[in-house]
Amino acid sequence: MVENKRVLVTGGAGFIGSNLANSLAESNDVIALDNGYLGTPENLKDDVEFHDRSVVEDDLPTDVDVVFHLAALSSYAMHEENPTKGARVNIEGFVNVVEQARQDGCDTVVYASTSSIYGNRTEPSPVDMDVEVQTGYEASKLAREQYGEYFANHYDMNMAGMRFFSVYQGYGGAEAHKGEYANIIAQFADDLANGEAPVIYGDGTQTRDFTHVDDIVRGLEAAANHQLTGIYNLGTGESYNFNTVVEMLNAELRTDIEPEYVENPIPEDVYVHDTMADVTKMREATGWKPQISFEEGIERVCATYR
Repeated sequence: MVENKRVLVTGGAGFIGSNLANSLAESNDVIALDNGYLGTPENLKDDVEFHDRSVVEDDLPTDVDVVFHLAALSSYAMHEENPTKGARVNIEGFVNVVEQARQDGCDTVVYASTSSIYGNRTEPSPVDMDVEVQTGYEASKLAREQYGEYFANHYDMNMAGMRFFSVYQGYGGAEAHKGEYANIIAQFADDLANGEAPVIYGDGTQTRDFTHVDDIVRGLEAAANHQLTGIYNLGTGESYNFNTVVEMLNAELRTDIEPEYVENPIPEDVYVHDTMADVTKMREATGWKPQISFEEGIERVCATYR
C-alpha cells in the first residue's frame, strides 16, 4: 500500500481515477487533476484536493512523490471524432505531465495503457507478445509506452505502464458519470433494471476479461509501491461473452428481458472481439492477483437497484 506520500492522480475525477484517489486518500495527501470531460469532482471524497486543469497545461501540481497518470481520451470513438485532439491529450499530455513531475523531483509514475492493442485473443495475452495498432486510440497508448521507456532509460525513472482489461463497477459508483462510455456490464444492468432491452452489437458471442475497478486500484497501488518499470497487465485471466453477461444480470436482478441484437457500427477490422489477460508478470513482480470474482462483481453492480 502507498502510504504517507504526496500523490497526483490525473483523470482523478473520472471513473478509475476517482476510485484510486479516494483509496489513496486514506493514507496519503492526494491531488486529483481533471478537466471534467468524463469526470466530476462529485466522485471524490472531501479530503482529495481537486484541480480543474488539463494535462496539456503548464505549471501543473506535479511537486509530488508519485504520479498516477490516467487522464486520456479513452475509446476508439473519441479518437475517431478528432485524431489530432486524441494524440494531443494522450501523448502530449502524458509527456507534459511526466516531464513536469521529473523536473519537480518525482521519479515514480504509473500510467494507463490499454489491452486493446492485443487485438482479438481468446487465449491469455502476455505482455511480451508482438502487438500492432489498428486505431488512433491504440496508437496513442503504444506511444505512451514508448515514451515511458524513454523516461525510464534516459532519466532512470520508475515508469509502469498498466494495460487494463475491461474495467467495470456499475452505476452505483463513479462509473455512472461515463454514461454511454461506461462498461457494458453497467449499461446492460441499468437497462434491465429499468425494464429496457440491452443492445448488443452482433450476436453477443464477443468476450471480455471483465475486471472490477477495486482490483484495478489495488494493482495500480502495487505498481507504485514496488516502483515497477515496464508493461504489465491488469485483468482476471477469465472471459465471459455478452450473452452470458445478460443472463447473469437477469438472474441477479430477477428480470427476464431478452437483448436486442443490432449490426455492429464499428468496422470489423478494428473491433476487438475477444480479450483475456495473462497477469503472470504482475503477479510475480508484486504478488497482486484479482480478488473479486465475476459472480461477486455482478452482485455488486446489481446491489444498487435493490
